[in-house]
Amino acid sequence: MLVLILSGVLVLTIGGCVCVWWAARGGPRWTRAVSAATLAAGELARRASRYDRNPSGQDD
Repeated sequence: MLVLILSGVLVLTIGGCVCVWWAARGGPRWTRAVSAATLAAGELARRASRYDRNPSGQDD
């Protein structure tokens, strides 16, 4: 079951990266929407990772 979930996450991640690449080259409107969602999720993950390393929540 865990392998299935991780495989799904991997497929979504690769699909999001493809949409970011395609949208940067003028793809259809739906690729721009998926691209924006992918970039927003990446930014949220980056911020969460930053706060995990710095418990006070302050940037260096």
